[in-house]
Amino acid sequence: MIPIPKKGTPERERLIQLHKECTESMHGVAGFSILKCATPGDTTVVTGGTHEHPDLKRVLLRMRGASVKGKLVVICTKPDAEWRIGRLSGVRGVPPVFVNDDIYTSEQDIQHAIFVMRLDEMPETDGMPEHYHEGYKRRDDNWPVT
Repeated sequence: MIPIPKKGTPERERLIQLHKECTESMHGVAGFSILKCATPGDTTVVTGGTHEHPDLKRVLLRMRGASVKGKLVVICTKPDAEWRIGRLSGVRGVPPVFVNDDIYTSEQDIQHAIFVMRLDEMPETDGMPEHYHEGYKRRDDNWPVT
């Protein structure tokens, strides 16, 4: 298993730069993917991103597979106009809380900000075999005991 790049390393800065390039090229495209458009906003020809960079794909898969508790999410505060970053509690029925006062006017910008924040929070050893556990419905995941 390959560790998550440490802060300040060239590998980490390369991942952040690749993610930023992909998000900037997707401005004007509905939805969000980590792909690089040959022409910004035009998905006719798509290159880069998770297709060509396995390290970026691996880090994104680890982020997406993280436990729900404490996960960062996009919260739309004004439809198609404003978004903020929230943090999930991990408990059903408990609403997310805003992590800061920053307001984003682009879905792509907020997705990149969340990527950088998640990367800062991930331990270097995330996803190593010694941290593997079976199943997602463990007793400590707030599932009702039946």
